[in-house]
Amino acid sequence: MASHKILVIDDSKVIRVRVREMLPPGNFEVLEAKDGEEGLKLIRQARPNLIMLDFLLPKVSGWEVFQQIQSNAELRSIPLVLMSGRKEEVTEKIQEPFKHFAFIEKPFEKKTLIEAIKLAMKIAPKAPAPAAAAAPTAAAGDAASGDSSADVQALKQQMVKMQAEIDGLKKQITQIMTFIKQKMK
Repeated sequence: MASHKILVIDDSKVIRVRVREMLPPGNFEVLEAKDGEEGLKLIRQARPNLIMLDFLLPKVSGWEVFQQIQSNAELRSIPLVLMSGRKEEVTEKIQEPFKHFAFIEKPFEKKTLIEAIKLAMKIAPKAPAPAAAAAPTAAAGDAASGDSSADVQALKQQMVKMQAEIDGLKKQITQIMTFIKQKMK
């Protein structure tokens, strides 16, 4: 039995099969849903480790699935890759830069898919603290405190994303320096 579950919610069987084939072999199972209604059901039943969500879906739209995920702290912590053939339809509803999920435009290549999955895993919000740990904040009864804690969490996520970008730039600079040194020999 696989220990990790990836849920692909897309009305196109071609996309679902393509994602399955592009994923590197590993210790996970790929679950598929052909519409938003089926996708929400599988999210709740299977508790996947990653969700790949098409934005335009029948029955329950990808936008509605996204909203339901975002409104539930436990589901919000599942890494999410949003997919669409038309990015402008996504940006009409969700402002860029995307903070807690990765986005890929269809059609996509294997490298783009893997990079989006890695990014989604880095920037997904952390799971909520157990109720006992959250009690002091609730006991304070200060609504502003809850807002500022959400702001702090958002800033932390931005820092993680920025650190990943900095690390990538450092790696590129190292590669450029190595190349220059080789050419100077």
